[in-house]
Amino acid sequence: MTESSAPPQRLTRKGQATRERIVQAATDLIAVHGVAGTSTEDVRRAAGVSGSQLYHYFDSKQALIRAVITRQADAPPIPGQPMMGALDSFDALRAWADAAIERQEQNGGRGECTLGSLAAELSADEESHEELNQGFLRWQALLLDGLGAMRDRGELRAEADLDKLSLVLLTALQGGALLSQTMRNTQPMRASLDAALAYIRSFTPRP
Repeated sequence: MTESSAPPQRLTRKGQATRERIVQAATDLIAVHGVAGTSTEDVRRAAGVSGSQLYHYFDSKQALIRAVITRQADAPPIPGQPMMGALDSFDALRAWADAAIERQEQNGGRGECTLGSLAAELSADEESHEELNQGFLRWQALLLDGLGAMRDRGELRAEADLDKLSLVLLTALQGGALLSQTMRNTQPMRASLDAALAYIRSFTPRP
């Protein structure tokens, strides 16, 4: 990552607000037009900044895209939802899945600028790969922590492979979202998340 893709250490409050406005404008435009269809000039106009202001914070489009990736990686896995509490029970995981499905229903299959949609467009871009990978690892860690707490309480069997289970949940979310957006209905996401949760339940201790 270039130095300009992260906030300078001595940004003023006004500078921080300007930088955030630029990143937000880029995020909004990418949601509609994708990365390829969004130019730095589009972002400049949408953010209401000059060219020199834009390049003060981001010396290239790639630096700006990396900042968007980092921003979305820090966002909740379900767009539009606050960061949910610990996903450390079957009820919490069910609520997490239901919130994802509800968001998809509300969105009506329209595209969004999420970590998943960025990955779909930038998967072949080596310059973006590490930021995308770290973002997904961060989301996986949220699931891993919750599953670990469940195993510690005896709600999952000791031999449960938590790395695998957390990947199952994350893949169900991302794959279900992509297919639901393509098919313009929530059935793929509902099916993938229901199957993932059923798989997690298969690791409950036997009577």
